[in-house]
Amino acid sequence: MKHLFLIFLMNLLHQYAGKSLRRDGSSLKSFEDIKNEIAGYTDIAKAIIDLAVHGKAQNRSYERLAVFADTIGPRLSGSKNLEAAIKYMFSALQKDGLENVHLEPVKVPHWERGEEFAVMLEPRNHSVAILGLGNSIATPPEGITAEVIVVASFDELRKRAQEAKGKIVVYNQPFISYGETVQYRLQGAVEAAKVGAVASLIRSIASFSIHSPHTGEQSYQPDVPQIPTACITVEDAEMMSRMSLRGTRIVVHLRMGAKTYPDSLSFNTVAEIVGSKYPEQVVLVSGHLDSWDVGQGAMDDGGGAFISWEALSLIKDLGLRPKRTLRLVLWTGEEQGGVGAEQYYQLHKENISNFDIVMESDEGTFQPSGLGFSGSAEARDVVKEIMSLLQPINVTDVFDPADGTDIAYWMRDGVPGASLRSDINKYFWFHHSQGDTMTVQDSNQMNLCAAVWTVVSYVIADMEDMLPR
Repeated sequence: MKHLFLIFLMNLLHQYAGKSLRRDGSSLKSFEDIKNEIAGYTDIAKAIIDLAVHGKAQNRSYERLAVFADTIGPRLSGSKNLEAAIKYMFSALQKDGLENVHLEPVKVPHWERGEEFAVMLEPRNHSVAILGLGNSIATPPEGITAEVIVVASFDELRKRAQEAKGKIVVYNQPFISYGETVQYRLQGAVEAAKVGAVASLIRSIASFSIHSPHTGEQSYQPDVPQIPTACITVEDAEMMSRMSLRGTRIVVHLRMGAKTYPDSLSFNTVAEIVGSKYPEQVVLVSGHLDSWDVGQGAMDDGGGAFISWEALSLIKDLGLRPKRTLRLVLWTGEEQGGVGAEQYYQLHKENISNFDIVMESDEGTFQPSGLGFSGSAEARDVVKEIMSLLQPINVTDVFDPADGTDIAYWMRDGVPGASLRSDINKYFWFHHSQGDTMTVQDSNQMNLCAAVWTVVSYVIADMEDMLPR
């Protein structure tokens, strides 16, 4: 009997040589099978690249974005401009012939900065350029006039806590990286309030400056007094730091008219190409439609939103229909912490097993360098093979991890995630500032980004098997 079992086992092993076995006994493809399947998309990938970079769709995502950004302008959560942007996109996606175009309602914060003004009174009269930070309270109507204390870090502030009481804290922290330095914007007001300051002015989170302040979100804490907070330019922060180190007394007058209103109704904007074989399974591509209320929101995140739209347009133009549903989501309320994306997640998470991959482009659409990816080692190997299809435009690298506020909820629960990687050397020159306009966008670079985004999303959506979890 033992010999018969061994013979049976050897036959079974021979039958499934080079293949894995599922728990139910059915065979999984070997990685060699998967490589061959992906290689079969070479011609389609080339057709997508040719259409996006050289063909009739050349510059389309750039031109669409230019019309949108010039027509609508900046799109702050809760604003009339954001309402207009959503209506514009709803109509545009329908006219493009995409399927299941619809709006999914969400509640978003509604904050307005109002009139802002700051001037240095001592040691000389100097106008200080400011941008109030999201959710900041206003100053009293007459403003705040106070002496300044300049610090380079939270540690220095704590050491000089007795000096800070009743003063305006100016942070002149060096830019190390966005992820590290942004903590001063997020927590600067809270840390200043803890030591009795009356307001905080934070050096803009920027790697380069031409006297332009940068805005962004900040967070109060329930058990800490709320004080007005704004960003100032790198130049003014450094000037006040030099003055302070010389022992010069600095006095600033600050006036801010910010208001916070009840949450507003807004929408995530959705469109699809419905899958031909597994329509219930989803490959999600996305960018966020909202922006701050300065510049045009062309870079953050108009580019990401519009190459995501372009991915569906290119696939439709080529007459392709992937096996899975390719779903475009244009998020709302990302700048306030991904509030629209969180509500989308809560609404759809019961179908989480049907989400093959979630993709978000929100780090610029400049010269692409590859794909950020989060997922299992097996899934990463598959994605690396897919990226090899982009050899004609020399964009094949896979980086770790994927990054995106709006897809983080899904990735946390094990869904593979991808984010576009591009050259961000100048990204933080313009980020959240008046400089975020169409002038920073490049049509050729957007073409390349669209090609990358489309090839990856289409191949994943059309492969026979979902990415391994």
